[in-house]
Amino acid sequence: MVVPSASGREMAPESLPLGIIPVVDMSSAATGRGELAHQLVRACAERGFFKAVNHGVPPRVSARLDAASSAFFARPARAKQAAGPPDPLGYGSRNIGANGDVGELEYLILHADPTTVASKASVIDAEDPSRFSVAVNEYVDAVRRLACQVLDLLGDGLDLRDSSSLSRLISAANSDSLLRINHYPTSTANLQGPDGRTCTVEDAKSGSNGAKGSIGFGEHTDPQILSLLRANDADGLQVLLPADGHGGGDKWVQVPADPAAFFINVGDLLQALTNGRLVSIRHRVMASTSRSRLSTIYFAAPPLHARISALPETVTAGTPRRYRPFTWSEYKKAMYAHRLSHNRLDHFRAPDNDATDDDTNS
Repeated sequence: MVVPSASGREMAPESLPLGIIPVVDMSSAATGRGELAHQLVRACAERGFFKAVNHGVPPRVSARLDAASSAFFARPARAKQAAGPPDPLGYGSRNIGANGDVGELEYLILHADPTTVASKASVIDAEDPSRFSVAVNEYVDAVRRLACQVLDLLGDGLDLRDSSSLSRLISAANSDSLLRINHYPTSTANLQGPDGRTCTVEDAKSGSNGAKGSIGFGEHTDPQILSLLRANDADGLQVLLPADGHGGGDKWVQVPADPAAFFINVGDLLQALTNGRLVSIRHRVMASTSRSRLSTIYFAAPPLHARISALPETVTAGTPRRYRPFTWSEYKKAMYAHRLSHNRLDHFRAPDNDATDDDTNS
């Protein structure tokens, strides 16, 4: 793993400047797995986020899904709306959830399961539903393997007795993982507003037509275990990182676009599983008036019944359990009950005197 400095030089992760995003070469696992594992833990503990290069996901697989997604978003509004409304799966536009969050985007949310994908494919690609299904399923298979590789390496770096315990949560047959495809149009493209009227990104910037702000997707953390994001060459993603080491506040840092890379971040569940050692990072996407942005995010999640509890290796007398055990289903209910920016993990904090955790995850 190497990390670019602000001046473009390469440096070891031990000297990682605050505000810089780690870059991880995943191909080095074969020759230096132990070192790569510890570098991943460091990146996820200090930043909660890293850029994965040489990740092994074939470019043709990504290109096929991008083509299928772009074809869908280019369809007339009425045809796209037939794939919605999001409940939470399906097509949506501007409204993000049921609690008043809006953004300057349209999106598709699909369960990462071939049967569910097939049920939506007939309205997403009416001409050839199997074309869309094949593109999605190939992509999901590839990114799931990458997610499992990352989690296994994190298990090694955390010195877990069972280093595959994290990846098994997302590789289970009844995993609740999702695929979200976001399209942020330019200022010349119209989107349906929450009141049914049409607005553009320019309207959003000016505050006219019922739209406010220039946020494409508002500040939030991801609730699942791990998120793997890939986007086209349009900027927009920002992450909240420490500004300096002298008491300064946190700072929004622009993430330069790289369509060949994956941007991987820790989710709330992984923060809870590691007792806060790995951090779920806050991030957002800014709307652009000149470039459209297409991004695809694989949210790696466990089965609904999975019990999320701090791994025994992360709990000691000096580091008592920070969160009480809960199921993914319970956490999802809390997620849907609050706005995007809400800190959902606060509702699952353990009592102050709960210093040990002998529970295991199922």
